Amino acid sequence: MDVGLSIFPTDYSIHPTKLAREAEARGFESLFVVEHTHIPASRKTPYPMGGDLPSIYWETYEPFVYLAQVAAVTEKLKVGTGICLVPEHHPLALAKRVASLDELSGGRFLFGIGAGWNAEELENHGVRFEERWAVLRECVLAMKQVWTEKDAEFHGKYIDFDPVWSDPKPAAKPHPPIYVGASSTWAIERVAEYGDGWMPIVGTCDLEERLGQLDGELAKRGRDRSEINVTLFAGPSSKQELDQLEKQGVNRVLCGLPTVDESQILKILDGYQSLLED
Repeated sequence: MDVGLSIFPTDYSIHPTKLAREAEARGFESLFVVEHTHIPASRKTPYPMGGDLPSIYWETYEPFVYLAQVAAVTEKLKVGTGICLVPEHHPLALAKRVASLDELSGGRFLFGIGAGWNAEELENHGVRFEERWAVLRECVLAMKQVWTEKDAEFHGKYIDFDPVWSDPKPAAKPHPPIYVGASSTWAIERVAEYGDGWMPIVGTCDLEERLGQLDGELAKRGRDRSEINVTLFAGPSSKQELDQLEKQGVNRVLCGLPTVDESQILKILDGYQSLLED
């Protein structure tokens, strides 16, 4: 079982290079960060968790810039998006960004993806809320072409381009692992079709039920569970809880960090360290 970390990073939370060094020194496997380019001031779309939307949603750093700093001061720590809102990017630009980070980090990038929950945010990027997953799918398929082919081209309903050249290619082959970040029954079908991992939040679904569905969807496509990394956003309180999640089929747990300053974060990291003990 791998144990990583996740955070909403802002300019008033612990600095990325400090967090990176401290996380690697303590033995954590990975660090994931979120993405929101902005939050529309209209606030028409309600916060999925209920109540007022925390300000960290519009204060968070751009994830690829942040993770580049993390990768630059570490040697083994994996860096990931949890999650990147793929429909808010042009696939050619995003493919270049992913490949650059993965190559410069020596193949340490983990590509967590999602379609977003804020309708107005997506609309500001020219994407209709109802079409967000269809757009994401074509973006992913198009990026796979860019990462693996010299003369890459893609022709779909939303994404269309003739042969292009784009280097460098990612260090990870054939490309960085793609983790689908959602919990619905439809999400499982997407994992089986074009994902290398599944990335739900603890408590958002019946884990056993979804994993059973995942086995069925993979079998339809001639795939096996061993090809899929199950990464869970969770807050395990003990090694026993971690062991139970591993028995259920979870490969990685991401312990959430609050958006606070360095002194507070270091104490929390020390508390999480007991989860790393054999």
